[in-house]
Amino acid sequence: MKHVASCSFGKDSLATILLALERGEPLDEAVYCEVMFDKEISGEVPEHRDFIYTTAIPALERRGVKVTVLRSEKTYVDLFTGKITRGPKKGLLRSFPICGRCAVQRDCKLKPILRYQKTLPPDTVQYIGIAKDEQERLLRLAGNRVSLLDKYNCTEEDAKQLCQRAGLLSPVYTFTNRGGCWFCPNAKRKELRHLYDYHPNLWERMLELQALPNKVSEKFNRSETFSDIDAEFRLEDAQESLFQKAA
Repeated sequence: MKHVASCSFGKDSLATILLALERGEPLDEAVYCEVMFDKEISGEVPEHRDFIYTTAIPALERRGVKVTVLRSEKTYVDLFTGKITRGPKKGLLRSFPICGRCAVQRDCKLKPILRYQKTLPPDTVQYIGIAKDEQERLLRLAGNRVSLLDKYNCTEEDAKQLCQRAGLLSPVYTFTNRGGCWFCPNAKRKELRHLYDYHPNLWERMLELQALPNKVSEKFNRSETFSDIDAEFRLEDAQESLFQKAA
């Protein structure tokens, strides 16, 4: 029987791998699917991508863990600029993914994972990084999907501490408590502000997409366009500058 850990390189999935190694649980490989913004730029927040490739993967490989990296042929930009082929909105760009029904999650992440899973033996055990205190998610586990964090009574905080002790806690946890693509419509304000402040090149790419004509929707998330958010941050900066001058 083969044992595979699903890994995003967030605290819960990395803690799962560390537990497997510490407790002598069988582990054949860790599988990571990287969503891409375009053919060259990762969908991971740059600090997290650097952590994955320069710290986490080498550390796991030194411990004897095989790491398999998957990618879809489709990217975020491919989906954004793809055209609707039928119905009243035929010919319009598909534009920003819909919150709760994310085509990026479906086409750029789930599809390559499911395709890879078909190459594994049918009785393969899949380790899923769900902590002891995530009962609602644990109840949805079925079949050969197993949580080692639950088995060893590890909460989300325990998982974080385990990664920290091992030197394998992603730097994204200094400005967010969740993982996700930097263009995710569910991104919190703090995450978007981090992107605006520290990765202006990526921010500009989103504004370029916002400016494309003939989109099915102008909304980046449920209530705002990306340009709206940009204007809000620029206003915040201007107000802060005035405050500092006045002080």
